[in-house]
Amino acid sequence: MNKWLRKSLFVVISILTFGLVTPTQLINPVNAENINDRETFDATAEGNSFALSSGFIDESEHDKDIFIGVLLKQAEIQSYQKFGVKIKPVIEDEFKEIILPNIEKVLDNLAVQFPEEDWKNLSITALPSAGHSEKIFNINNRLTGNDVLRFHVRRDNPPQAGYWFNFHYHTYYDDFHSHHDLGTIFWAKNTPPKWMS
Repeated sequence: MNKWLRKSLFVVISILTFGLVTPTQLINPVNAENINDRETFDATAEGNSFALSSGFIDESEHDKDIFIGVLLKQAEIQSYQKFGVKIKPVIEDEFKEIILPNIEKVLDNLAVQFPEEDWKNLSITALPSAGHSEKIFNINNRLTGNDVLRFHVRRDNPPQAGYWFNFHYHTYYDDFHSHHDLGTIFWAKNTPPKWMS
């Protein structure tokens, strides 16, 4: 099976089953009775974050690609939850074309910066904030509980220019002070609804 198809299949099955069936068993059959010989996509005990945990490693690059794919899919799901049913239909296409590829680049860079044993402990939060708050999701280290990246969307209203959604992220490297731009999407002249509405 080619690499792209294998990654896509893994991500789709992971999302649809949330760990009930491990895609690795379908792609590379292993002894499912030995928990150290399979990869699973599981929710943490509190239900507040998702993570890819792994014991079986056949190819480091393959594992990293799968890990990034799962995080990216969760980032997309969290973003759509944040947008809600009123905002999502209006900006979904531009989000997929402009913002999501930039999020993927950030996740790729993150996986390169961390050794394999560390990036496998990264997880994505499961609850975006509602109302006017900027938080979409955070990437944190499950072992330490510390955030590594924080992804936000801010409403901008420049004079005479209508409303824009500014997507950006913050990183622990500068103690979350700087905005790192992911892109902007135009909403309209009228005020956008609250997040998750």
